Amino acid sequence: MNPNNLDDLLRSYREHGHRHYGEDVTELQHALQCATFAQQAGEPPVVIAAALLHDYGHLCHQLGEDIANHGVDARHEHIGYQKLKPLFTDNIVDACRLHVAAKRYLCWKEPAYLDGLSDASRTSLHLQGGPMNADEAREFESEPHFDLAVRVRRYDDMGKVPEMTTPDLDSFIPLLQPLVRAAA
Repeated sequence: MNPNNLDDLLRSYREHGHRHYGEDVTELQHALQCATFAQQAGEPPVVIAAALLHDYGHLCHQLGEDIANHGVDARHEHIGYQKLKPLFTDNIVDACRLHVAAKRYLCWKEPAYLDGLSDASRTSLHLQGGPMNADEAREFESEPHFDLAVRVRRYDDMGKVPEMTTPDLDSFIPLLQPLVRAAA
């Protein structure tokens, strides 16, 4: 699933978006909810796009839908980054790459943040290294798009609402088109 263009990317969501990953929503529902929450908050297109795309790596691995329950970290953020890097701008793909680190960071920076995580997010947090320490947090803060990743992470936490009504995938095409790299 190496998307060469926007149509390929959307096809991946249509063909594999029915998968679950430990939450009570599918991958597609989660993506649409995250983007919808970002849009409703008045975020700029780059944040909305990153919120929509941040978990693309889950659509690309063939490890099953409940891998975290088996003690496996698929490193979906890195898979998604590699797949999306040729297609989208650096700020978007960096937010996708860093959204797991953002969860770890927020657990360090805001100790109460951990209490608000879903059970699935807590399970994956353990597999992903747990809350950051001060040195890891400083290194994360030096990333050029760390603030964008933190914003996307907060929408990631929100996008887990069973039965939520959202715009469909095609409604985000006009937002995504201008963000695709010219060579893609």
